[in-house]
Amino acid sequence: MTDHNEKLTAKSIPHSVWPADWLRKAEKEAADSLGITLYELMLRAGEAAFKLAREYYPGTQHWLVMCGHGNNGGDGYVVARLAQAAGIAVTLIAQESDKPLPEEAEQARDAWLNAAGMIHAPEVTWPADVDLIIDGLLGTGLTSAPRENLAGLIEKINQHHAPVFALDIPSGLVAETGATPGSVVNANHTLTFIALKPGLLTGKARDVVGELHYHSLGLEAWLQGETAPIARFDSADLPRWLKPRKPASHKGSNGRLVIIGGDHGTAGAIRMTGEAALRAGAGLVRVLTRTENIAPLITARPELMVHELTAASLEESLEWADVIVIGPGLGQQEWGKKALRKVENSRKPMLWDADALNLLAINPDKRQNRVITPHPGEASRLLNCAVSQIESDRLLAADRLVKRYGGCVVLKGAGTVVISQDGECGLVDVGNAGMGSGGMGDVLSGIIGALLAQKLNPYDAACAGCVAHGAAADVLADKFGTRGMLASDLFSSLYLFVNPDLNTRNHD
Repeated sequence: MTDHNEKLTAKSIPHSVWPADWLRKAEKEAADSLGITLYELMLRAGEAAFKLAREYYPGTQHWLVMCGHGNNGGDGYVVARLAQAAGIAVTLIAQESDKPLPEEAEQARDAWLNAAGMIHAPEVTWPADVDLIIDGLLGTGLTSAPRENLAGLIEKINQHHAPVFALDIPSGLVAETGATPGSVVNANHTLTFIALKPGLLTGKARDVVGELHYHSLGLEAWLQGETAPIARFDSADLPRWLKPRKPASHKGSNGRLVIIGGDHGTAGAIRMTGEAALRAGAGLVRVLTRTENIAPLITARPELMVHELTAASLEESLEWADVIVIGPGLGQQEWGKKALRKVENSRKPMLWDADALNLLAINPDKRQNRVITPHPGEASRLLNCAVSQIESDRLLAADRLVKRYGGCVVLKGAGTVVISQDGECGLVDVGNAGMGSGGMGDVLSGIIGALLAQKLNPYDAACAGCVAHGAAADVLADKFGTRGMLASDLFSSLYLFVNPDLNTRNHD
């Protein structure tokens, strides 16, 4: 395997994401096309995992390797053999089964036994000095809760003080969806092989994957000949959406945006949406709201043009605007309903959020010119199902939403999903737990609305807006932590990401 050493270091995370079931079927085809056996792939996976685990935990002296009864376990046998050869004490525990091991996993087990390795039953007492756990129990084929005997092992892993390094995916995490239907390993690091799977990036993934690493095992050339159905987006993608402005651009060329909302007691929501739109580069932002909100909003942000929402001002503003945002603080009373009934007849690009979505759930319709940005609770109302159903398969939920409502859907949450009616699908790989506070969605609506006003198409505006929003929050989290982050705090770092050319220069 030494010929492949230069290939067996972990690579940066790719921007293509592949369905786990497709990948399992395609793996043999890929290996055959390159003249590689599945056992050779397993050896590469085990060597890559061993090298990375040793890199992150160089002082560890006793590894506990947990092997399941599939190819994930086969990877574990390879790791165990390499660790033992390097002078590390290894205790290997294997899941028992009546079924035979896959051929390549059996080869890996035999190589471990031939190297004088021992295999222990799951009920063995764990040595007291174990200082690293290698998780190779369950792989990407899991679709339901782990069986009771495996669940017990998983809980024991989670209760142990040693860090956990997961092979391909933490055991118990569903590779297709990111759901955790039962017990799941809480890993400190996960090294995934060949391609990214959706379940590593959305759902409960953020809670259990730890730091994610990737290795192609030498199949990158084959993958490049395929078109991934899902994209992973982070701040590195922003320059392709957000080009530097031309020197002669002016406020008119940067888009006119009208934002409608802010019923009694919700001026804060509409103010944050308005300021976010300005901070994201909209040329002119008009707010239509309650009379009582006008003075506070102008005082707080004088660059906003704030007017009372009336039939006349709404009609004139819909004619004036390039893009419409409705929903933040809109309420569900007649005041908001009347505005929404007028807005829904417009053919201009628009974004609906918050109470506009709650009203849409009552009177659903389908349109091409609209971005909707539901959180899981709003999505559950739009689809008339439980929040747990939304979270059990976020990609499926987003697909159902776009089929029912059209346009572009942003399903917010950890691992935000963006999907268009044309079949484009992206997972937004930025953001953090500090964003779990009021007003974050209002800010996002303003950012996406501003990008629509700057002539991005709905899907690109939604993706770029979500990335800039989450990346701005990540800067704050790195500096100040996640607890106590306010939605309006994002304005201090947002400029870095809506001006990616500046961000690039600052990091050169």
